[in-house]
Amino acid sequence: MTTAFDPIDLAGTPLANRIAMAPMTRSRAVGRVPNELTAEYYAQRASAGLIITEGVQPSAAGQGYPDTPGLHSAEQIAAWRTVTDAVHAAGGRIFAQIMHAGRIGHPSVTADQPGDLHPAGPSAITPKGQLFTAEGMKDFTTPRELTADGIHEAIADYATAARNAVEAGFDGVELHGANGYLIHQFLAPNTNHRTDEWGGSEENRNRFAVEVVTAVAEAIGPERTALRLSPGGAVNDIEEPEPGAQYIALAEALEPLGLAYLHLMEAQGRRDLTVELRKRFSGALVLNPFTGERPTGVEELELIEDGTADLLSYGALFLANPDLPARLKAGGPFNTPDPAAFFGGDQRGYTDYPALAV
Repeated sequence: MTTAFDPIDLAGTPLANRIAMAPMTRSRAVGRVPNELTAEYYAQRASAGLIITEGVQPSAAGQGYPDTPGLHSAEQIAAWRTVTDAVHAAGGRIFAQIMHAGRIGHPSVTADQPGDLHPAGPSAITPKGQLFTAEGMKDFTTPRELTADGIHEAIADYATAARNAVEAGFDGVELHGANGYLIHQFLAPNTNHRTDEWGGSEENRNRFAVEVVTAVAEAIGPERTALRLSPGGAVNDIEEPEPGAQYIALAEALEPLGLAYLHLMEAQGRRDLTVELRKRFSGALVLNPFTGERPTGVEELELIEDGTADLLSYGALFLANPDLPARLKAGGPFNTPDPAAFFGGDQRGYTDYPALAV
């Protein structure tokens, strides 16, 4: 019987186990550049089979939150090299999550950058709710509708960022197509009201995701390319009442590319769709299972054993437990995450969670 603690070959990248660190925004990259604390934070968690970084913007226009890192400048590439070197020295593997926030942003977040960086998306539809900024909570603004040229520019930015990630020493990249960010905005019917080739039918709404993944796979190789999806998820004002057929078609369109993995953030009541997508996609499936209000825990390890997924991704529990695989194998104990320290700040709630005594 396969367990979460068995090794796995991820499209040519050997992993020590099947426990992944999920991508988690931490907003500690002052100046949009990772630092020594970033390197320490990820290296502490190198016992994961795979680390997936926080969302990294592929361009200045892709930034949605304060103090998030990028992969679009020489300074950022060099800084990320320090992080990947630290993880590799500790025996880990690390993918960069490339995240263009699209309409989820605010002009104040990028006000210090040159050019018109007003948030943009597939359609000029204002998200409901507010966004955290350096000046406090602010209402979302109405995004610019991307032109056809703007869409192709965004696709090129993803590919360039992927090349930069490889130059920075990452083992691969995960494209963020979940949680209401740009790729997801093209997928969802309530955020994509276009009537051209990028909207309307399910096939057209899938087109941006397929084109981004294809461009990145051509840039760095499909074995280094992955995609995260959240079918039926409602984060950031997304509405997908009937996601099944569209996401099955998307998985079938991606299947011939030979990607490293597909990462699903499972919504409530969508296990049947998870199972169906696994049937349609022959690459590795990384699953962040729906667990309600509690973090993914020991109870979910059986999803590897019964074949539901190839890897499990852990978020808050990995944030608070740098040696999570050892704790899961032992059944605990587990440090409790401190939500007050999730975003911004210094080493507190970031690199000061204790490991088990050896």
